[in-house]
Amino acid sequence: MIEILNGTHETVTYDSYHGIRLYHNVQPEDYPLHWHTAMEIIMPIKSEYTVVIDDEPHTFGEGDIWITPPGTLHKLISPRDDDGERLIMLFDYSLICNVKGMDSLIHSMHPYGLIRQEEYPELNEQLRGYLNEISNEYDNKMPFTEACIYALMINFFTALGRANFNAGAKFPGITSNKQHTYIEKFMDVCNYITEHCTENITVEELADLAGFSKFHFSRLFKQFSGVSCCEYLTQKRIAHAETLLIQPNISITEVAMRSGFGSLSTFNRIFKSAKNCTPSEYKSLNRA
Repeated sequence: MIEILNGTHETVTYDSYHGIRLYHNVQPEDYPLHWHTAMEIIMPIKSEYTVVIDDEPHTFGEGDIWITPPGTLHKLISPRDDDGERLIMLFDYSLICNVKGMDSLIHSMHPYGLIRQEEYPELNEQLRGYLNEISNEYDNKMPFTEACIYALMINFFTALGRANFNAGAKFPGITSNKQHTYIEKFMDVCNYITEHCTENITVEELADLAGFSKFHFSRLFKQFSGVSCCEYLTQKRIAHAETLLIQPNISITEVAMRSGFGSLSTFNRIFKSAKNCTPSEYKSLNRA
């Protein structure tokens, strides 16, 4: 399945359609540590499947849906029986990442997303329906198939986002109109952080952007994202640093400065805590 691997960086080749590649994978073989800029969606059809992230294996069964965000180092481990089958789709997320709310959604899935049938039966059934439709379109190559697949992917992520950012669950105890207003405000804040994460952003600045006091903003932001504002900003800086570390001609110090970290020691400490390896080790992983 992996055709072009440079170090741990897989270059995904899209054959029939721009930004979409789909496999009916039946090979009982494992795939080594790798990452790619595509989003990976896996749905076992027969038998289970295992994905390893940060040395932790995650095994899921038939009908469960696994999502690996772009840029995540992971391994794939297949069951040893010969009749295993899973649907694997690689999707160029940049095609829709500029749609409002998508950036917040992809962040919420780090380091992975897993929608099990037994835990989320209604959402799982809805998402499986979209994936089966996509598979049918991809395999049968009907007129306007590419457009249809894009539309189904938008529906897939819309359903996932609405389930993930349920306004009533995020901001209970206030009116419905206010709940949806808050969701919009914090999506805008998250987009702003993504675009300006390498700059010296303060909590006060973000609170002003959202129209709240610093204390009120901090509390609501954690309700929305599940992490503090500072943690969210740090995660975005780490993600930016990862894209620089794979470039051979940029030093670790330059990566730290260009990613918004105040010092090399701070960058090394935070990066190792987040990725379980030092920036130098991460850079070595991605050498040919």
